Amino acid sequence: MFEFNQILLLLQQMCIYLVIAYLLSKTPLFIPLTQVTIRLPHKLLCYVIFSVFCIMGTYFGLHVQDSIANTRAIGAVLGGLLGGPSVGFLVGLTGGLHRYTLGGMTDVACTIATVIAGLLGGIIHSIAMRRGRIALLFNPFFVAGVAFTAELLEMAIILLMARPFTEAVWLVEHIVFPMLIANTLGAAMFVQILLDRRAMFEKYTNAFSSKALKIAERTEGILRQGFDQENSMKVARVIYQELGIGAVAITDRDKLLAFIGIGADHHLPGTPIASVHSLRAIENNEVVYADGNELSYCCSINANCKLGSTLVIPLRGENQRVIGTIKLYEPKTKLFSTINRTLGEGIANLLSAQIMAGQYERHKQLLAQSEIKLLHAQVNPHFLFNAFNTLVAVIRRDGERACELVQYLSTFFRKNLKRSDDEVTLADEIEHVNAYLQIEKARFADRLEVMVSLPPELLSVRLPAFSLQPIVENAIKHGTSNLLGVGRIEIGAHLQGEHLLLHVTDNAGLFSPQQGGSGLGMNLVDRRIRVRYGDDYGVQVACEPENFTCITLNVPWAKAA
Repeated sequence: MFEFNQILLLLQQMCIYLVIAYLLSKTPLFIPLTQVTIRLPHKLLCYVIFSVFCIMGTYFGLHVQDSIANTRAIGAVLGGLLGGPSVGFLVGLTGGLHRYTLGGMTDVACTIATVIAGLLGGIIHSIAMRRGRIALLFNPFFVAGVAFTAELLEMAIILLMARPFTEAVWLVEHIVFPMLIANTLGAAMFVQILLDRRAMFEKYTNAFSSKALKIAERTEGILRQGFDQENSMKVARVIYQELGIGAVAITDRDKLLAFIGIGADHHLPGTPIASVHSLRAIENNEVVYADGNELSYCCSINANCKLGSTLVIPLRGENQRVIGTIKLYEPKTKLFSTINRTLGEGIANLLSAQIMAGQYERHKQLLAQSEIKLLHAQVNPHFLFNAFNTLVAVIRRDGERACELVQYLSTFFRKNLKRSDDEVTLADEIEHVNAYLQIEKARFADRLEVMVSLPPELLSVRLPAFSLQPIVENAIKHGTSNLLGVGRIEIGAHLQGEHLLLHVTDNAGLFSPQQGGSGLGMNLVDRRIRVRYGDDYGVQVACEPENFTCITLNVPWAKAA
């Protein structure tokens, strides 16, 4: 009867021990313990936590004669199983020294037994790691077996070391079953708490990851096209469908851009922001959660609105400046889940990155357009001056030829004046280049030969306007014009997979990357192509000094009309 009471009392104390473990498992402290501990910071945390539980096992024990029936072995064994031999030894030593300070006939025996329990767990940890059997360390039945073995060893050590021997025998007879049962069950239940915590963490992590990936996939690139009502509505619809919440809204700094869900009849896109929570989030650059309790929520437009809480998250642009908000709503009958609150902030970061990427792309395109206009301003006066000098010379000897050159000059400048900021066909580019070349051939007479060889099926390919003429001009200005003999320019094209390669080759071979400002045209063409199509495209140069220079424009064949 005495032993049965001891079992019940020790199990009662163990329950208090496990309640504390359960409560702590709800904190971030326990997250590292749900995996096998490898990193030093986690080993230190493992040592501290299980040392505390080891000491608590002694405090929650029952005094029997001048010894203590306890659950100290749970902390030592688990410290070794999850942290390895070093952690197990240190936890056992800490718990054992604490027990030694309490004195009694079993103080030395219990100290040694506690250290051995930690080392036993650590040795099994090492074996399991070497054999790839890590799952065993979180198997409640296996852990229960290790704790059972540790308690048997402790009883044996008490019999070997505690004196007088007759009292040691009496003590073991009265505490062996309570301690075996309590430590075995306690270790198994402790591990089950860790498994439950890991399962819950993985459940939320998987749910978060799944929703985040779906939203990221479905909204990819939408706001890069522009932060406006149409694109915002597309994004809001995706988020509303994936999260299953009451409503979703997106605003800029001044007005509502999109709204979908409960209350869509009175939250109208295009209307000014009326919510004090949105204005506060924008003004203070902070997340505002109005749950209707701690921070009151009431629809600022319609008093009968069924929405009961809102989460307002700023969308941030350059220098963390607020450029708008995303707002998640729940009805009065439902509370926000933790995952939706956390996911909402992740979505805001995702959308902010999209908006910034879109703004960056547009800024690059505007810069490229400005630079090409600068190139026009530099090329036209220079070319016009040379063209007029050529016309003066030709008029004196061949009036009909002079009329043709005037027509070519007209075509050249008409093309310049009507250049699109978007794409044109290769045929249109060749017409522009031909007008330029006819005037240059008149200028250099028999010192310039031009050969154009383009398959007819490629003439419909589209490429950025004003791409080919600057390359041809560079080939003449920095190449053939410096030759004493005849300069030759060849223009050709061929397909390579999904790439269209346009070649402009001269026979001068005088290309040098140290040309200073003379490379402006080619550099701008390269930059415009890369901005439009990506870094897989652009301008490449091949040069064999004093033999040839070949400039290749690489544009996507898939972009052909």
